[in-house]
Amino acid sequence: MPNRPEKHPGMIFRSEQPLNAEPPMELLRQSFTTPAELFFVRNHGSIPEIDADRYRLSIGGMVQRELRLSLDEIREQFPRSTVTATLQCAGNRRQDLMEVAPIPGEVAWSAGAIGTAEWRGTPLREVLQAAGVEPGALHAAFTGLDEVEMENQAFGFGGSIPIEKAMSPEVVLAYEMNGEPLTPEHGAPLRVVAPGYIGARSVKWLANIVLQAEPSSNYYQTHAYKIFPPQVDEETADWEKGLMLGELSVNAVICRPTYEEAVSAGPVPVQGYAITGGERSVERVDVSTDGGETWTTADLQEGNDPWAWRLWETLVDLSPGRYEIVARAWDSAANTQPELAEQVWNFKGYMDNSWHRIEVSCTG
Repeated sequence: MPNRPEKHPGMIFRSEQPLNAEPPMELLRQSFTTPAELFFVRNHGSIPEIDADRYRLSIGGMVQRELRLSLDEIREQFPRSTVTATLQCAGNRRQDLMEVAPIPGEVAWSAGAIGTAEWRGTPLREVLQAAGVEPGALHAAFTGLDEVEMENQAFGFGGSIPIEKAMSPEVVLAYEMNGEPLTPEHGAPLRVVAPGYIGARSVKWLANIVLQAEPSSNYYQTHAYKIFPPQVDEETADWEKGLMLGELSVNAVICRPTYEEAVSAGPVPVQGYAITGGERSVERVDVSTDGGETWTTADLQEGNDPWAWRLWETLVDLSPGRYEIVARAWDSAANTQPELAEQVWNFKGYMDNSWHRIEVSCTG
């Protein structure tokens, strides 16, 4: 495995092998796009060492002609496009669910397993059109060059998206991030970026694309990234009945103040991010300091990139004492967030979008 990547010294490393890290809340929201040094890292195996000159991407399955493309061919023979998109791990905010009940064996993410970048590459649909999409192809399945070991088997991480999504212009095969070549921990030399979907569908170190009639049969699509009701546990789970994760849920997170921060009485700035999935957009963020009895509508930052988070802020007037500050978002389909983490608890700890809560102490 390569040495630990160069990251901001404030990064919180949740595990070393596989490498998983997130930024602290006070650094995450410093800018609209997330610098690579502060962008979260999510891996299931070791970061592969790949020779970019020898790299080849295979496209097969239900296509009219199979392709095998070098990185130079992808860069030079296909149009380029840029998309500003937020990627979020399905386990973001898992710590809140862990406070409801234990979730063993999963990364204890706070709310920093998310980041927004400007991704440059080739639209996936351009490569698929060059291969020729056969009738009956309903899913584009991706596999990475990493190696995950599980149950005495080694395989590459994989997942799929519906063909309609794959043919949408925002889905890119990215080789640049924020104007620089991808770094190994973020998927170099080539990765999928599927905006609006859980980060697991934006497969890194892309080895192959297979068009097929069914979703990916990879373990991480058929087994791992599924969600179950609160009363189901790993012992009783019927994996055929779990809901396959895809589009992100609407969610708002408070970045400042931070949990247990001491603030001064008077107007207190409250800032955060909000996200939603699919083709929906964040339309409103509400903030409360009295448990949801009354709400303040936050100001949304100008610039509504359709595939990126919305940064928001407001002022709340606090007297000396202790407060729980709460945030919730609404999207363009009038979806909002459930009040309690207990309502969305699941034994894998996915998709927590309950009201985000922090506690602060206010001094005179």
